[in-house]
Amino acid sequence: MTGLSGLLAGRRFLWGRSVLSLMLREMATSYGRSPGGYLWAVAEPVAALTLLTVVFSFVMRSPPLGNNFPLFYATGYLPFMYYSALTSKIGQAIRFSRPLLAYPAVSFFDAILSRFLLNTLTNLVVFVIVMVGLIAFYDLNVSLDLPAILEAFSMAAALAMGVGTLNCYLFSVAPVWERVWAILNRPMFLLSGIFFLMETVPEPFRTLLSYNPLTHVIAKMRQGFFATYDARLVDPLYAYSVSLVCLFFGMLLLNRHHRMLLNEGA
Repeated sequence: MTGLSGLLAGRRFLWGRSVLSLMLREMATSYGRSPGGYLWAVAEPVAALTLLTVVFSFVMRSPPLGNNFPLFYATGYLPFMYYSALTSKIGQAIRFSRPLLAYPAVSFFDAILSRFLLNTLTNLVVFVIVMVGLIAFYDLNVSLDLPAILEAFSMAAALAMGVGTLNCYLFSVAPVWERVWAILNRPMFLLSGIFFLMETVPEPFRTLLSYNPLTHVIAKMRQGFFATYDARLVDPLYAYSVSLVCLFFGMLLLNRHHRMLLNEGA
């Protein structure tokens, strides 16, 4: 039993080291080579929120919820961009880590998990910085619902992991899907509730929009920042179910065909 425990501990150590090495490699390549590095991760959403605030403040006197445009749009824009960026990042995991996947100690799941962990941690830090900055800059009196915020981020993370894993297979077997996916995400930006509240959409369009799991993520996030908002249309079970279905098929296809995908890219 002692020998078996030591063997398992050794394997866990090697697995953890592989994931950490992949994370450090991506940190160096994604942020270490560009001027400013991680500063761009914060500057980009701040610039986008500033643009949205300026444009819509000319059209509307007040946002659909609350009285602060940047806070309203940040609660929709940041979760969406986290999901959108991560589905593409995970989708490129095999291509990005192909030289290392030739080693037996490194698996395709290590490549996926390392990208998921690094980008999730990065986006969490960016989210906190932007939100704390907005609340402090505008001196907002916000009553935070931390369980709702964590649940919204959990749903976004699960969706990104599931859809990203399925994309990892599709990007590898059909490279054109990467372009198709980028095109599909453009209308999703408009249909996920970033600019409106689901409750204000008339039927039957409200029901149709509810099939987009991101509308549930964004509504839940807004519940966490606006005490007067009751996100009664949110269905976490639906969002998690979509995530699990995508993750199941993505892992199944990658497990069966990852050797072929690596050989084709060699």
